[in-house]
Amino acid sequence: MIPSEDAAVRKRDIEERLRQEQETLSFIRESLEKSDQLTKNMVSILSSFESRLMQLENSIIPVHKQTENLQRLQDNVDKTLSCLDHVISYYHVAKDTEKIIKEGPAGRLEEYLSCMAKIQKAVEYFQDNNPDSPELNRVKFLFEKGKESLESEFRNLLTRNSKPVPSVVILDLIAGDDDIETTDEMTLEHLPENILQDLICISGWLVEYGRNLDFMNVYYQIRSNQLDRSIRGLKEHFRKNSSSSGILYSPAMQNKRKDTPSKKAIKRPGTIRKAQNLLKQYSQLDGKKGVSNLAPTEGHDYELRAKHLSEPLSDKHGPPTGKEDIMDSEIDSYIHCISAFVKLVQSEYLLLTDIIPEHHQKRTFDSLIQEALDSLMVEGENIVSTARRAIMRHDYSAVLTIFPILKHLKLMKQEFDQVLQGTAASTKNKLPVLITSMETTGAKALEEFADSIKNDPDKEYNMPKDGTVHELTSNAILFLQQLLDFQETASAMLASQEIGTSSSSYNSEFNRRLLSNYICKILGNLQLNLHSKAKVYEDAALGAVFLLNNFNYILKSLEKSELIQLVAVSQKHPDKAYRSHIDEQLQTYQRSWLKVTMPLTEGNLPAFQPGTKLKDKERQAIKDRFKAFNDGLEELCKIQKSWAIPDKEQRDTIRRAQKENVTVAYRVFWQRYSNVPFTKNVEKYMKYKVEQVEEMIEKLFDTSA
Repeated sequence: MIPSEDAAVRKRDIEERLRQEQETLSFIRESLEKSDQLTKNMVSILSSFESRLMQLENSIIPVHKQTENLQRLQDNVDKTLSCLDHVISYYHVAKDTEKIIKEGPAGRLEEYLSCMAKIQKAVEYFQDNNPDSPELNRVKFLFEKGKESLESEFRNLLTRNSKPVPSVVILDLIAGDDDIETTDEMTLEHLPENILQDLICISGWLVEYGRNLDFMNVYYQIRSNQLDRSIRGLKEHFRKNSSSSGILYSPAMQNKRKDTPSKKAIKRPGTIRKAQNLLKQYSQLDGKKGVSNLAPTEGHDYELRAKHLSEPLSDKHGPPTGKEDIMDSEIDSYIHCISAFVKLVQSEYLLLTDIIPEHHQKRTFDSLIQEALDSLMVEGENIVSTARRAIMRHDYSAVLTIFPILKHLKLMKQEFDQVLQGTAASTKNKLPVLITSMETTGAKALEEFADSIKNDPDKEYNMPKDGTVHELTSNAILFLQQLLDFQETASAMLASQEIGTSSSSYNSEFNRRLLSNYICKILGNLQLNLHSKAKVYEDAALGAVFLLNNFNYILKSLEKSELIQLVAVSQKHPDKAYRSHIDEQLQTYQRSWLKVTMPLTEGNLPAFQPGTKLKDKERQAIKDRFKAFNDGLEELCKIQKSWAIPDKEQRDTIRRAQKENVTVAYRVFWQRYSNVPFTKNVEKYMKYKVEQVEEMIEKLFDTSA
């Protein structure tokens, strides 16, 4: 029973599944039938839609093409009308712009340039499209007329507004490098801003559209003239306002800086003119009889002598001729003009770069500066020529004129080179040529001065009667002292002559040694010449005083300046050498007093016992000794009172030494014979007490005693 029941259940399950599958199959069939029907319906709809679209397209496309053609025709008509208007406008350009072009661009440059742009376009149109049109000639004429008017306006604007820079402004500009403590750099405004902008516009138009570079020649000619006038105005300012010290003051700077001392103009050391005057005076002494007017009198020490040397020449030699002041003014003026040239040219270059196109700036700048630069170089060469002529006349003070100028030129050379960068080689070489010329002339003067010190003639009328410092010594020392202010310049002069090479190839130590050798050469020549001159004196003692004064003056002058350090570069212990010379002459001088002290010595004095009556021969011997002493003392005091020893310390030393030498011996001699009855006329032989002898010696070298 059990198997039968399982089979029945399994059968029912199978039948149930079969039924379900059949139902599913029926559903699928029904769905497929519906889908097929929908597909047929959709295909029918799409077919109908396609048919209708084809009908619509066949109707619209012809209309679209017709509309497109009409639009194209409309555009062509518009373009044609626009071209006609444009072309017609060219025919009206001449009429519309003629009045403005004829009236010129003054006061309406922007409008004028706009008209010129229209005319230029009209010219280009007619040249390309209708070259035979009479309108072309008309617009061409207007274009040329307008270009000429722009060139004329450029000239007029530049001429009317270009003015020389005032001298006080230039002095402030020069002083600004050193004295004005401000963050604002001093600049020059050569042209008003609106005028500058007009010039820039005209310049740009003439280059780009006018194809004309002639205005650049106009520019450099006008600006060159103003540059030259500015520098000449500064020279005139110096001629009118420079003082005898060569110092100028700028009123403008005083107003700007009330609590700051005004800038002093570049000037040479104050003693240069004095050195020039003294050296000139010395060079003119030939044929003039008389003693040195530099000799101090009794009581004048070396400080007074220095004051004497620094006094105005007119105080000692009558009213001034004015030549020295003129020369100082010219030298100071030239030095200022060199500095002014650099500053003005720098400013001109900045102005030029705004107005002149870049490709033409260097050539225009080169042309612009030529007149002023040539003027300065010619003036410099004239100074050199004047110095050469003076040197030929043995007036070596001329080299002192070259020193400050040459020093300043070398200081300015770097700025010169910078500002002339880009100019022609001939322009750049002008300053180096002038510097070389000055160095050569200066070196020649230095060498000839050294020779003149050595070969100065030993003329009796040229010797100081009182044995004081010779003018040759004063002049030589004064000359050497000027070298201290121009050590680099002087050493470079000497170095430039070494082996014919440029001084720039030597280092500063080499140049310093050259200068030291030169100074030693001068001093050596001076020493030899002084020894020769001392032989002119008939009195050897006066010759010794002469050498003592000169050597002492040289030594003190060396010690009071840097000369002693320069000499020491080539010669060890120069002070000891001169002190040795001084001691040697002092000993020579002291030997002149032997005629006074010899009669007082023990040799050949009569021997006697106190209370013993003297013999006639013994009494006469004592009388002779007293007489010899008295006569010698009186003679030497009378003669040597008029001699001069300017150095108070040296003078006092000599007096003390002589008092000691003479009075010690005389006191012993006096004490020995004061109580000896060798004569009835005691006052005749024992004329002077020891104190009186000391007083007489104290009056040595004192003409006022």
